[in-house]
Amino acid sequence: MSETEISWSGWGDPAKAAPLPEKITALLRDLLGVKPREVPPVALEDIAPRPSRLSTAALQALADVAVVRTDAESRVRHTRGKSTPDLLAIRRGDVSDAPDAVVLPDSHEAVLRVLELATEHRFAVVPFGGGTSVVGGLAPDDTGFAGFVALDLRHLDGLVAVDPVSRTATLEPGLRGPRAEELLAEHGFTLGHFPQSFEWASIGGFAAARSSGQSSAGYGRFDENVVGLTVATPTGTLTLGRTQKSAAGPDLRQLVLGSEGAFGVITSVTVRVRPVPEVKVYEGWRFPDFATGSAALRRIIQDGPVPTVLRLSDETETLVNLAQSGAIGEEGGNGCLAIVGFEGEPREVAERRARVREILAEQGGTDLGEGPGEGWAHGRFAAPYLRDSLLDVGAFVETLETTTFWSNIPELYKAVLAALPGHLVMCHISHVYPSAASLYFTIVTPDIDWDVAKPAVNAAILAAGGSISHHHGVGTDHRAPYAEEIGPLGVEILRAVKARLDPAGVLNPGVLVP
Repeated sequence: MSETEISWSGWGDPAKAAPLPEKITALLRDLLGVKPREVPPVALEDIAPRPSRLSTAALQALADVAVVRTDAESRVRHTRGKSTPDLLAIRRGDVSDAPDAVVLPDSHEAVLRVLELATEHRFAVVPFGGGTSVVGGLAPDDTGFAGFVALDLRHLDGLVAVDPVSRTATLEPGLRGPRAEELLAEHGFTLGHFPQSFEWASIGGFAAARSSGQSSAGYGRFDENVVGLTVATPTGTLTLGRTQKSAAGPDLRQLVLGSEGAFGVITSVTVRVRPVPEVKVYEGWRFPDFATGSAALRRIIQDGPVPTVLRLSDETETLVNLAQSGAIGEEGGNGCLAIVGFEGEPREVAERRARVREILAEQGGTDLGEGPGEGWAHGRFAAPYLRDSLLDVGAFVETLETTTFWSNIPELYKAVLAALPGHLVMCHISHVYPSAASLYFTIVTPDIDWDVAKPAVNAAILAAGGSISHHHGVGTDHRAPYAEEIGPLGVEILRAVKARLDPAGVLNPGVLVP
């Protein structure tokens, strides 16, 4: 396999994984009672998926239009996603959800043909970008099918076109975040989209899951920047987005954005792009408590000027992050840490930054300088590696996120904490909007029955008025609460769209659509 292949049993590049410092391991052991797991993870070469269930005729027909892999390693590497339950299962050697083949098309026409063959030979198809789903988006219910294939889109990885006048670019779905940025930078542009999964997730995945990046305050969510889409479905091609805005009926792009491969396979995305920023500055601010910090963020996002990055950790997350960095006891070691970032042209950044700093100080913030901000920027994609290290020493670590209106943030925050008693729960405001914000929670515990705890948290989120997801998506994990969120009529609408675009139900069955 390629040297750039994502870890089969963890996150990212295995070369970047590092064991926890002994002081952190000791802290977990002494304070939380974390103990090493009794059974070590299995080795990749010792895992043997079940024999492929696809017929010889189906495999031959697929091979006529795309690269097909049926070897054990390829199938293991395309098994499930990267949630903690996913990783714990595969570390035990459980690959019961392994695809029967991995198919790598290199054109829109090839994708269409694969979907035709899926209908003809009755196998399911799971679109596969970076493989970073954490909500069961890559584990279909293939009951009644003759197996399923992972449709790996990595060969659809080009920059198709750049319109510098309109500041748009058309990208293929298999491009990973870093490569997309490299190609756009050659033309002087950036997407400005940097989710925690940036290094491994794909353009198609960003669109299909309504991804939101860490710089969303300044650049917006990915779906907000999509102006056009080409989609292959079992019943034909959808070409959507004649211009950025239109009053020509409902915006059908919204049927595809967030559809998680259940309605079709995205084969190209046209997005807004911005000039590469000349200046990037990140800084830290301390607030005495979460409520004060939240009010400050709301003041900034509602009345401006708006930074590019705006985030706030609660007291627990602030303390844990300081423990991890060895900075406990230093200035800013209590209260809540906010990260504020500015990107753009030097004069504009200086003016915007000066006013934001005045407002943050007026709102009760204490300036901690650029150190915390630069530290965050340097390690902004490293948290999943830390999760792997915690799993290695026996801790259970998982994340969940939600969103609600600003007025309801305190109630939602309390509801999630109350649904997870007896566990270390950290939270930060990860994305902010004039009317709402997202809460992102991390749970660290020696032991938890996640099959019981997750539904309880889902119920608490809905009861407290939150949405079941802000940017992780629905997948299979959130399908039931999503149905509750949109109501019976909403479910009927989704099913009707599914039936029209995918009448045989071959696309990601069991994902998204209740």
